[in-house]
Amino acid sequence: MPQRFREPSPAEVRELVDRAREPAIGDHAVLGDGRSTALVTRQGCVDWLCWPRFDSPAVFDRLLDPAAGGHFTVAPASGWPSSRRYLPGTNVLETRFESAAGALTLVDLMPLGDADGGAAGLHAERELLRLARCERGEVELEVVLAARPRFGAAPVRWRDAGALGLRLSSAAELFALRGEPRLPLAPGGGVRTRLRLRAGETARFSFTHATESPAVLPPLGAAAEERLARTARAWARWSARTRYCGPFQEEVRRSALTLKLLAHSPSGAIVAAATTSLPEQVGGSLNWDYRYCWLRDASLTVRALFGLGHAEEAEAFLGWLLHSTRLTRPALDILYDVYGRRPPAERELPLPGYRGSRPVRTGNAARDQVQLDVYGEVLDAAAQLVRTEGSIDRDTARMLTAFGDYVCRHWREPDEGLWEPRGGREHHTHSKVLCWAALDRVLTLAAAGHLPRVARGALARERAALREAIEREAWSDALQSYTGTFGGQEVDAALLQLPWYGYLPAGAPRMRATYRRVEEQLGAGRGLLYRHRRRDPAWREGAFGICGFWAAEYLALGGGTAAEAEARIAALLATANDLGLFAEEVDPATGEALGNFPQAFTHIGLVNACLTLQNRLTGAEQLSHQRHLPEADGGGAGTGEEVHS
Repeated sequence: MPQRFREPSPAEVRELVDRAREPAIGDHAVLGDGRSTALVTRQGCVDWLCWPRFDSPAVFDRLLDPAAGGHFTVAPASGWPSSRRYLPGTNVLETRFESAAGALTLVDLMPLGDADGGAAGLHAERELLRLARCERGEVELEVVLAARPRFGAAPVRWRDAGALGLRLSSAAELFALRGEPRLPLAPGGGVRTRLRLRAGETARFSFTHATESPAVLPPLGAAAEERLARTARAWARWSARTRYCGPFQEEVRRSALTLKLLAHSPSGAIVAAATTSLPEQVGGSLNWDYRYCWLRDASLTVRALFGLGHAEEAEAFLGWLLHSTRLTRPALDILYDVYGRRPPAERELPLPGYRGSRPVRTGNAARDQVQLDVYGEVLDAAAQLVRTEGSIDRDTARMLTAFGDYVCRHWREPDEGLWEPRGGREHHTHSKVLCWAALDRVLTLAAAGHLPRVARGALARERAALREAIEREAWSDALQSYTGTFGGQEVDAALLQLPWYGYLPAGAPRMRATYRRVEEQLGAGRGLLYRHRRRDPAWREGAFGICGFWAAEYLALGGGTAAEAEARIAALLATANDLGLFAEEVDPATGEALGNFPQAFTHIGLVNACLTLQNRLTGAEQLSHQRHLPEADGGGAGTGEEVHS
């Protein structure tokens, strides 16, 4: 067991800090345990970790504060080149450092408890486990831990508890670091040390968090290796259940694993991303907190999970969705936290931000917006559930019926739209089409007997009125395209989703013309699309990740050939990082990832584009939940007059 410590010199410390400072967004890997996530750089630095929950204050925040932020670094002191991968079918990260002097493998994971497929027994509430193995030669290993609970706002008081490790505690929580070999407490707190490993030797580090007493401190040694093996097996078992046989199988499986990492196991909620305030424009102010759950993503998420055979996760997400929406029905909020509650008010933190991108925000002011598209998302998701499960309960039926009535009363009103601009409300075409989709799904569910109290004739008239309004107000003869807003003269990439929601066929003349105009005005190269053109030229953001996949899916739905769709997906996959992870946006000029990371929406777009392409290649029916639902027990349709679509 290695026991050779020495304090690094100030110059060595500065060198380490400089080397690890400000890695690119796409330089990161993500770890998780179904409740929280961490980001790790290529150089072995965990520079983002929020405990105990995705949306909790960060304890490691160097990603947003490179000079003084919290981090946990384990890496060769002399800065060897690295390569990395996830162990096959898992979210266990392996980083390999290599030079002429030796080779070191660093394995990082957040062990899974018994509820998530790990082992039964006592578990730390949260644990980050790091295993450094010298494979060849010798390596001087640098270990630095600087914890900054609550974004540095909480008082820090370290204590050396001997065999129980180094402890950082407050009245509400306890952080503990245990090492094998045991780590010395640095002057001023934390850890800053070096140790030498020879071939065959392993150093192990366990960083834990507890909010309850007594805290569980998991053992190291063989027990740590067993937690690694069990966690890897649990991930591999879950991954093996992914059902997909189409093109780009590895990329689809990585996306499924990433979505699973962003899913909150106790509630089934899926957060939009692991981070807050990573910028859409470096140095700008487009920095938002995405550690919440957006209804906007609902039907696309459910389709991706059901399509990949992960019905348990799809049903858990729908359970969270219907629980959350019950709390505010018939009006729906835009986003919720993982327990279905209203997120906190937006506030700014005194941090310098990623490469000077300020402000750094927590909370999200979009919680106060009105977005009418969410009704279509929720009702389409419910139709997918009925397609799979065969039925819904009475309370859910009453709630969905109330959503339909709400849409009838409010679809003529303006809203903020899915991109959440903060400049006021407009009549967004995407929102109107989603209102049309909401009524269409209510009528489909009613026709199959699942919503017996629906006044079908009245809803059908509103659906027809919606279509008439869209065709009259959202089509531009001058532009030969649907427009992003009623009466506008600009396109929006979200228009490519009109066929997906069943509003019109992908091959319809107006849809083909719209696709051409979107490509012409929003194309960014590499298969990428901007979501729209900003009216303010100073507001420059990257291409929006999911929009390129929407274009690919449009082609696969019948707007183009299968070969065109496959080629576009291949081009987009080249913009992922080396681990297959996507951020929210991509800088088309440099390929650099922009925005929060990793982004569920982008991975959902990838999965759905591939599922649609697979259906196209095999001749399977597309979007069957929009047309064919199993009849409810007893059959029968809703009340009201005969309906004509």
